Amino acid sequence: MISMKIFETTAPHPEASLLTAFSKNALDRFAEKRTEECVADALKIDGTHIFAFSGNRLVLKHDEQVIDPLFSAYELAELQPDFDNAVLLGYRETGEPRIAVPVAVAEDQLASHYKLADARTLYRDHLLDEELLSEVAQAVSLTHWNADNRFCGRCGGTMELRIGGYKRICAACNHTIFPRTDPVVIMMTIDIERDLCLLGRGAHFAPGMYSCLAGFVEPGETIEQAVRRETHEESGVEIGRVRYHASQPWPMPHTLMIGCYAEALSFEIARDEIELEDCRWFTRAEVATMLETATGEGFSAPPGGAIAHRLMRDWVEWPK
Repeated sequence: MISMKIFETTAPHPEASLLTAFSKNALDRFAEKRTEECVADALKIDGTHIFAFSGNRLVLKHDEQVIDPLFSAYELAELQPDFDNAVLLGYRETGEPRIAVPVAVAEDQLASHYKLADARTLYRDHLLDEELLSEVAQAVSLTHWNADNRFCGRCGGTMELRIGGYKRICAACNHTIFPRTDPVVIMMTIDIERDLCLLGRGAHFAPGMYSCLAGFVEPGETIEQAVRRETHEESGVEIGRVRYHASQPWPMPHTLMIGCYAEALSFEIARDEIELEDCRWFTRAEVATMLETATGEGFSAPPGGAIAHRLMRDWVEWPK
């Protein structure tokens, strides 16, 4: 049966992750060569560009025609930059450094030629090209982690930023921590015999939008175990085989979405009414229609670039 191939081949894409938003980061991070002076050294290079962050939101220079997220160091003066907490993201192929810098200026004090946007807005409204958007995703995750870890979880002492924002050490007890990434499984469950897929919607979703089920991986769990547990908890459906398909950095604030296909072993739905407003089986033709339907105009899919959209589209296109 054609749909069985979904568990046996890498088709229709050799690396579907590259078709998701936030996945085009081509920076050379020089991870093994980070030093305590790496930010200062990068700032000395002509052509260095900086992303400025007010909390978790990116500061954008804008006029009526151009939106520009890149600053030179001298342009940041009026934004009250905090270079002590700057993060070195890496270097472009040209050798141009990319740095993320928190700024202290209040939103109501921003000049009219600046605007703020969070990562979701940047992605949803297509405000940046894919490579810049992916660099911003890295910046959001690292600046958020550093801002959330100013004090030691063991003794309460001050945590000092080290090696360009990729390590923090307690000045009092020497406790050391590193940036975190939170794994989340997101899965499309498939009824192979009937050629159906399972989708749900939360109460906070846009009208008519259905998506794949998802949940955080818990400590001591494999990806496959998390897929089976989350699917059963939310829908009551039992899962057999699990096949990894794609992943996606998701800077809300520092998540890695792990996209899988899951084989349904049971078919009766008993949804978690707290987690889901609805959960149902859809045909391949119905999903194809959802992928082409604008949000709010009937049953629709998550927008292009979302890993749930990728899972849905690749399932529809698999037989081609």
